[in-house]
Amino acid sequence: MRGADTVTVFRVLLVLFVAFLVLYRIFPFFAVLTLGIAIALDGVDGFVALKEASNGKITLRQYFEHASGKKRSAYIDRIKQNISKKAPWGPRFDVAGDRVTEYVMWILFLFVGILPFFVMIIIIIRHSFADAMMGLRGTSSKEASWLSRTFYKSNWSRASINVLKFLTFGYLILAYVLSYPMVIAYALIALCVGFIVLRGVAEVYDSFAMMNVKEAVR
Repeated sequence: MRGADTVTVFRVLLVLFVAFLVLYRIFPFFAVLTLGIAIALDGVDGFVALKEASNGKITLRQYFEHASGKKRSAYIDRIKQNISKKAPWGPRFDVAGDRVTEYVMWILFLFVGILPFFVMIIIIIRHSFADAMMGLRGTSSKEASWLSRTFYKSNWSRASINVLKFLTFGYLILAYVLSYPMVIAYALIALCVGFIVLRGVAEVYDSFAMMNVKEAVR
């Protein structure tokens, strides 16, 4: 197993541990901290994969500068392409880790009775269609419409959704264990789910737009 895949497995285990703490209503702030680490690790597996593939030549600073768009590196792009050829399951494994992390948390709060059922339905529908389209096009596809580049593939969008998920799930932990006001929880759920749906729409639109272009070329 690659180091990047190990990171993905580790963050899934962390989320399962968080679910255990919440179910037993113990150490809520530690649960929030652990959740934050698990979500932050979502960006670590990419760096680990690049570092392994480059034999340690790519530094953390280079990775962040490239990821943020501050200083793009053709060398890192070539390494990414080589990784996609040698380990095509890598991006899909990472997406699977993302989905497990998110589903565990949504289902957890549905189970304890503080998440409306319709929210879970929205999440399932969104991910089902978006992931189906992603599977058709490939996770490493460079083709993108303006909508996808803005709300799905952009660095600000990826960072924003991770922050929103952390704030939403973290607050829900405190709302359930320590009885924090639910009105704030519902506001965070609305923002988080709304942005998740927007990103899903961008991905689905992108897939159909690119398929129509290919059909027109034929």
